[in-house]
Amino acid sequence: MTYNTGSRPERLELEEMNKCRKHWRVIQASMMYSIRPGLRPRAFQAACKASRGCTTNSTRQIQFRRSSNKSHTSKRGFGGRLTIAVLVGGIATAAVYYGSQRFGLFEEVPLQKPVASAEVKIEKPKQTKRLSKEENRDTISSQHVQVKQSWENPGVYAWGSNSGRVVAPDSDEALIKNPKRIPFFDGLLLRDIKLDRNFGAAITENGDLLQWGTGYSKDSRQPMPTLTGKNLISLTISRDRILALGSNGNVYSLPVSQSDQASGPKPLEDTWIPFWPTRSPVSYRRLQPKTTSWGEKVLSISSGLEHMLLLTSSGRVFSAASSSSEFPSRGQMGVPGLTWSNRPVGPYDQPHEITTLRGFNIISIAAGDYHSLVLDKEGRVFAFGDSMSGQLGFDPSASSPYIDVPYLLPIQKLYEGTGLLPRVTSVSAGGANSFFTTEATRVAHSDQKSSSSDPGRITADTWACGQGILGTLGTGRWTHIQGAPVKIKALSNLFEYDEKANAVVPIRLKRLSVGETHASATMDNVTQVRAGLSSSTDSANDTNWGADVLWWGGNEFFQLGMGKRNNVSTPLYIVPLDAAEKGRQRQDHRFQITPQHVGKVGERRVRFEQRVECGRMISAVYSGV
Repeated sequence: MTYNTGSRPERLELEEMNKCRKHWRVIQASMMYSIRPGLRPRAFQAACKASRGCTTNSTRQIQFRRSSNKSHTSKRGFGGRLTIAVLVGGIATAAVYYGSQRFGLFEEVPLQKPVASAEVKIEKPKQTKRLSKEENRDTISSQHVQVKQSWENPGVYAWGSNSGRVVAPDSDEALIKNPKRIPFFDGLLLRDIKLDRNFGAAITENGDLLQWGTGYSKDSRQPMPTLTGKNLISLTISRDRILALGSNGNVYSLPVSQSDQASGPKPLEDTWIPFWPTRSPVSYRRLQPKTTSWGEKVLSISSGLEHMLLLTSSGRVFSAASSSSEFPSRGQMGVPGLTWSNRPVGPYDQPHEITTLRGFNIISIAAGDYHSLVLDKEGRVFAFGDSMSGQLGFDPSASSPYIDVPYLLPIQKLYEGTGLLPRVTSVSAGGANSFFTTEATRVAHSDQKSSSSDPGRITADTWACGQGILGTLGTGRWTHIQGAPVKIKALSNLFEYDEKANAVVPIRLKRLSVGETHASATMDNVTQVRAGLSSSTDSANDTNWGADVLWWGGNEFFQLGMGKRNNVSTPLYIVPLDAAEKGRQRQDHRFQITPQHVGKVGERRVRFEQRVECGRMISAVYSGV
């Protein structure tokens, strides 16, 4: 049969129309089969996709063209069109059926299940009816548990280098990576503790001196009492000697080694029998300033590797040699021109007054390995000694590496142009580093409004200088030499809301302990230790919490207590002391120091607290009175 298809554009339009009709016929033929739910032929899907390409506008144009050109369509009879439709439909149906059987055109397409309506469930309250108030406090706060455990189980935790069997006297492990209790001190309270890699020293609650470690005796496996009956209140250590302060102001210096204590000269001591002195069981020396006035006594002591400082009740400062192996020669004693060759007649370790500081009312002292810091009542800081790492607060000079005269640090320059008036409140030193805490008060200026300048507001800051290659500065920088003091941002400009004072108050540093290469800061933040002791704190949700404590610096011997060995240049928190033993590092809160509180130890009620001590590659937390 021959059709008159007209011109070429008209033929193209007809071909496009026939193509669309072919797609729809495939779809219709496919729908004639009883297809199982979930099965659709691929040919059906392809036809559907192709049919979308035949737009409504083009179809309408083709239909309009056919209606306007009646001469072409009129020759097509009804029978011819019907025959063609039947043939095309049959061929398409056969093709679909043959392809589905031959090539697997049917594939399973999972039907989407209807979305179930959301069911709203109200969270049920925790089952706490069977728990007591104290049990509920333990459940909701690990910090409450820390405080309670420190009261119930006082003692000493230590970690770091154990090469001298100081951290773990009963163990031969070279390193203790996580805080570990020293069993000997379980249930004991201490007045002070100092730790070296090779020896340890502590003062008991009764004022007796304990020593242990291979530096004391190679056979030592637990602390042993050495200097007793002196009512000691604090101690410090040098390279090879222990220096202890008695409650009466007497300063005692004794060798670390047990053999030296047994073989050295032993002074006569008074007994309970009048005029019947006896020899001391151990060798020691008394360091007594000769020029003290009536009633003046030593209040505090601090020692480096070779020297020590003594502060009296009159605000005067004395210095003395503290080691029997080396005489101080780097200006750290603060006496101009003093050397071994021109020292005064008398014992080599006799105290010398630092006359340059006479007239200043000194209230605090601190000694690093080879340098010294003193603080007077007006908030002024004086430094002297070794300055090669910038620990004296200024850039070192190769021509004058040591300063043997107290040098006044220009703290005011640190706040120049800020509208703040600073005052140093404490000094700390250790190794080749120095630390200062300041309180800066905002003052009003004539060109500022009082409301915007907020006059009288106090900001507490912490500054550091010295060696920082191991991160000991705490500033986030790894600096070999830092002369000008830099602010430790993590410990500065901190505030909190005090509910008792009903005001926002600055967070100060309560205590800063500095070791040879690392340091720890105990914050003076708001604490709570009276949960359940009064009607206002008797709720089951009232808990106790302590003071935050942060660590930073060298970590070669795991002395930071993280369980890792990397050095840290920014203060960070560690997990609770017993978390490693109980496997709860991730679940627990950070470690906090328990503040001073009256608790029951045995059958006694004693006021005690937890304290941090950073030694030489060792750290410790102990229960102190």
